[in-house]
Amino acid sequence: MENLVFSLNVTLPIFLTIVIGYVLKRTKMLNADFVKILNKFNFNITLPALIFLDLYEADFYKVWDAKYVLFCFIVTLICIAVILCLTLLFCKDKSLTGEFAQASYRGSAAVLGLAFIQNIYGSATIAPLMIIGSVPLYNVLAVFILSFTRPGNHKLNKQELFKSLKGVVTNPVLIGIALGLIASLLQVKLPVIATKTLSNLAVLATPLALIGLGAGFEGKAALHLLKPTLLASAIRLVVQCAVFLPLAVHMGFTGEKIIALLVMLGAPTTPSCYIMAKNMGHKGDLTSATIVMTTLLSSLTLTFWLFLLKSYGLI
Repeated sequence: MENLVFSLNVTLPIFLTIVIGYVLKRTKMLNADFVKILNKFNFNITLPALIFLDLYEADFYKVWDAKYVLFCFIVTLICIAVILCLTLLFCKDKSLTGEFAQASYRGSAAVLGLAFIQNIYGSATIAPLMIIGSVPLYNVLAVFILSFTRPGNHKLNKQELFKSLKGVVTNPVLIGIALGLIASLLQVKLPVIATKTLSNLAVLATPLALIGLGAGFEGKAALHLLKPTLLASAIRLVVQCAVFLPLAVHMGFTGEKIIALLVMLGAPTTPSCYIMAKNMGHKGDLTSATIVMTTLLSSLTLTFWLFLLKSYGLI
């Protein structure tokens, strides 16, 4: 019971904050334009500030773990490769191949990753290492997958690839990680005014991100896509965790590291999947449905995985 209460204390505040965002949007206290600006502000300012500050205040030589980053990269690559191969083999409707693959492997690592680790440990010094190992790979391979599986066109969209590569290099979250690691490595000492200002921005990151996620949540999904939606959701929330979390434990990862891996493997599908799918010529119905389904079900699955990890003394 104690472990269950611990798990609920971690997950429920996060998802209740998402629900608040959803209610505020539906009661018209927030509108679509505000949510768009909120998400942009959060992605470009508050999340990078939070990540930078957590890494800046940490000891680089204690935080950096090349083995962990490499593990995240290899596991992400394996997940994408296996999911894509199985989708190409067994998906009867070839127009859904790209959407199904992307929605199955691409989770909301930055927003929920930081939220979960902060909720448990009070800081998020490990989540950036997971983001380094997985998020750039998520973005670049999504371009290849969606380009070659686009209905009526099976050529690589060079413009989108260049745009994605540029997006990786100029990604504010990744820039925040790089600057934070450099500052920690060189043991830079910022003025108190600067750190307090960054702290004021950083404290906004998690609640604003969760409210924005809830406000942007859309519940409409095509019923005829229920079967592939449930299958993609099962892969995203259950299968990857069941396969790779035991391996992570075997490799000796516990505490913040295992929580970050849990988010990497079992967080709901990120809303940016829908934007990319639509922009690259796909209908987006399956992607939208999977985002809705995984967001709803993840409150249960993440609580279950946390309960399991806590029961075995891994967190």
